[in-house]
Amino acid sequence: MSEAKRLAGEKAIEFVEDGMIVGVGTGSTVAYFIDALGRVKDRIKGAVSSSEQSTARLKQHGIEVLDLNHTGTLSLYVDGADECDPHKRLIKGGGAALTREKIIAEASKQFVCIVDPSKQVPVLGKFPLPVEVIPMARSLVAREILALTGGQPVWRDGTVTDNGNVILDIHNLSITDPVAMEREINQIPGVVSVGLFARRPADIVIVGGEPPVVLR
Repeated sequence: MSEAKRLAGEKAIEFVEDGMIVGVGTGSTVAYFIDALGRVKDRIKGAVSSSEQSTARLKQHGIEVLDLNHTGTLSLYVDGADECDPHKRLIKGGGAALTREKIIAEASKQFVCIVDPSKQVPVLGKFPLPVEVIPMARSLVAREILALTGGQPVWRDGTVTDNGNVILDIHNLSITDPVAMEREINQIPGVVSVGLFARRPADIVIVGGEPPVVLR
């Protein structure tokens, strides 16, 4: 699937316009986008990054990484996904960067999601749903999520987010109303954010292939 990821990442460069500050996500597909962005870095003003991992890769290419507080609204955000349904709603957070990714998506006029074909699903939930949680609330949130969704929360032991929090991965879900589930999980005290991107889905999905498919 690495070739499909590369094709998706490189196709997204077509959405980059001169003088842009580009929001950049996290993950293996985004890494190909960052590499492609490095080849046109003289056309852009810089990037806003969703993780320390992406920040390091952007800087390796000589791309200036800017603070979202100073940039204001972004024209473009490019990120991957762990799952994508036919309505462009996503599960994200396999790389534990979901909170910063969600912040940048919210701050962007256009969200372009780049995926390989294996990420397309009819209903979200086969991929365990990540939830970023304040450490002291881990057990509380797990109990609340079990009661709310019937899914099985599993602590991603050994993972600490860039924000200093922990991840619960919720298994055995079939998410028929992702907007409602996103809202309900976000209401649980101790939840920082949930990896459902449904209230603010992707605007465009690029599926890697020969040729890449652009879903609008």
